[in-house]
Amino acid sequence: MRVDLFDFDLPSDLIALRPARPRDSARMLLVEGQAPLSDHRVSDLPALLRDGDVLVFNDTRVIPAQLEGRRGEARIGATLHKRVDLRRWQAFVRNAKRLRPGDRIAFAADVEAVAEERHADGSWTLAFAGEEPVEVLLERAGHMPLPPYIAGKRATDEADRRDYQTMFAARDGAVAAPTAALHFTPELMAALKARGIASETLTLHVGAGTFLPVKAEDTDEHRMHAEWGRIEPETADRLNAARARGGRLVAVGTTSLRLLESAVDAGGTIQPFEGDTAIFITPGYRFGAIDGLMTNFHLPRSTLFMLVSALMGTERMRAAYAHAIEQRYRFYSYGDSSLLLP
Repeated sequence: MRVDLFDFDLPSDLIALRPARPRDSARMLLVEGQAPLSDHRVSDLPALLRDGDVLVFNDTRVIPAQLEGRRGEARIGATLHKRVDLRRWQAFVRNAKRLRPGDRIAFAADVEAVAEERHADGSWTLAFAGEEPVEVLLERAGHMPLPPYIAGKRATDEADRRDYQTMFAARDGAVAAPTAALHFTPELMAALKARGIASETLTLHVGAGTFLPVKAEDTDEHRMHAEWGRIEPETADRLNAARARGGRLVAVGTTSLRLLESAVDAGGTIQPFEGDTAIFITPGYRFGAIDGLMTNFHLPRSTLFMLVSALMGTERMRAAYAHAIEQRYRFYSYGDSSLLLP
């Protein structure tokens, strides 16, 4: 499938540089079947779902995975994107042409890593020195890894340590936030519970590959980066039971959706899951695990715009995005939301 089918023009002033405050005051576009598009706020969500529905959240926690350092006189930037083991991470490296296997990079006075191996996709395996947990080192030397379309317009600051983290964040390992869940507040969760809408969590450690552009001209030539995820057996059981009772499973974010679809079997039963997934969802895919998706507005030509097009139909999503641009919705990680119900 041609990648240019998923292209569109977005005015740069619609890229959100800060989140809405309060979080659930963000706007939300409802795209439901072939019904007319309708404009709402995230705080309206309890009225838009049904008793018995289940929202599925990603409880990954973003770590300060953006590092700046030196190898000798050369400046080296690194964005960690996937854990290898307790001391080694794969990383995308800026100024990588100055690195050779065995080189030592100093990120701070007491935070160093050895560049062990360069991979086919251009990333490197970095092995951190010392005995302190890598997460402790990152808190000392790292910065929050804001998406390039934000980081290119302003510096990361202390507010981002709070803003770029969901209320569900519990398990360290992500280098990008599951941004659809940034809109949720304790007050909204209480209102959802009162309406009879349940919630469950799974874990998918989002990698920096989520921001990489699709450089191929055809989707068959694009390869996704793998990300690690887990669905506990008890969670899978509750999700299957809710669906058996007639409830809808609504993934909050494409990360939750991708893991659920990685775990569902041919009969539509969600299985426990632990391991890597590199699932790539494009139009023509048959969804087995989810009945809806809450998600922000995505980059043109991105795998995530392809995913929402697979769920709702390409022309339907092109029309929805045209409406969002005309109505000046705020786009991307800190932007507004959409609720997609096929």
